Amino acid sequence: MWKFREQLHYYERLRRSLYEILRDELERRLVKISLIDSFYSYKKAGVDYSFLEKSELRPKSKKMEKESELFNTFIVIFYEDVISKELKNYIRFFPENRVVKKNLGYLANFPLYERFNRNLRYFDNPGFLDFVEDLLNVDYALLIQQDPTVKKKNRYALTHFHVKIDWPIADAAEDLAKWLKYIQNNLYEAGDKKARILQNKLFEYYGCHHSVGGRRTAGLIAAQLLRKMDYVSTVFVSSSESRAMYKYSERGVSKFFLVKLSEKEMEALAGRESMTPEAFISQYVYPAEDYYVGISEACYTYTPYSKPPEDGRLRRLWPAYNWLKLWFEYLHPKGTALYARPINYQWVYSTDL
Repeated sequence: MWKFREQLHYYERLRRSLYEILRDELERRLVKISLIDSFYSYKKAGVDYSFLEKSELRPKSKKMEKESELFNTFIVIFYEDVISKELKNYIRFFPENRVVKKNLGYLANFPLYERFNRNLRYFDNPGFLDFVEDLLNVDYALLIQQDPTVKKKNRYALTHFHVKIDWPIADAAEDLAKWLKYIQNNLYEAGDKKARILQNKLFEYYGCHHSVGGRRTAGLIAAQLLRKMDYVSTVFVSSSESRAMYKYSERGVSKFFLVKLSEKEMEALAGRESMTPEAFISQYVYPAEDYYVGISEACYTYTPYSKPPEDGRLRRLWPAYNWLKLWFEYLHPKGTALYARPINYQWVYSTDL
């Protein structure tokens, strides 16, 4: 399992700091691609955007929307180190899907191919995030990690596209259940019923219902697999069914989504934050026709039933008890408002501002 910052040596701490800075930049761009760009695609097509209902953000929610090609979907895996070769049976990345000009030439509708150069795939290149965005338009599963060819300095690169996740759900559920001390040896040791419940609980642990589609399933399976490694990882999953972007990291689970705000609601929020309505609009919301939209994040934490027991002994499974609970909610500033902080925005369980 990944190590806390206090467990790292000096140079590993420097790398962790770099990783977190780059992750913030990547997250900011991916939120824009997933939510804001998708929203305006709906508007341009003359299609009503389906905002999330509060119940959809509560643990164990089952509701899903129909897939829409107007919503930008993707999986982006960002790993702190280099993913070991032993995992290639489960996270499939090979020379055939390395980010090199020859392989990119096989992608249809990828105009950047002609202008591609090797340095463009490095995170420290000014055009890196634009390159990621262009590639997400034609391929939804990308891997960013340390450049395995560079040994003496920390340099992150988009190393592979068209990444596939092939770890069986049962194996992932077994791995989690062993860690939580619900089983000792294998998933089916207490019968098929308990095994099925534990597989459903795996999805709940990652903020999903067990009936969700393949992209979110692949994302949570990747997150469970990578948490076995020595370094931190982050998996971003943009889902059309949920109209949200999921983030799985060492901090747990969070969901980014759009909220619809009226002028009255914005004035109340601005007053609470000691801001003028004009300043609030310029820093926190995006215009629509007769309303505004903002980017909200729901952060979840684990309950005692989804944490390893303190005594380290096997324990009984109680299916009815939640494994996740809502922790914090934020309204995020616009990507261009670099000096604005996220503000508390309790929306899921309350209508009060």
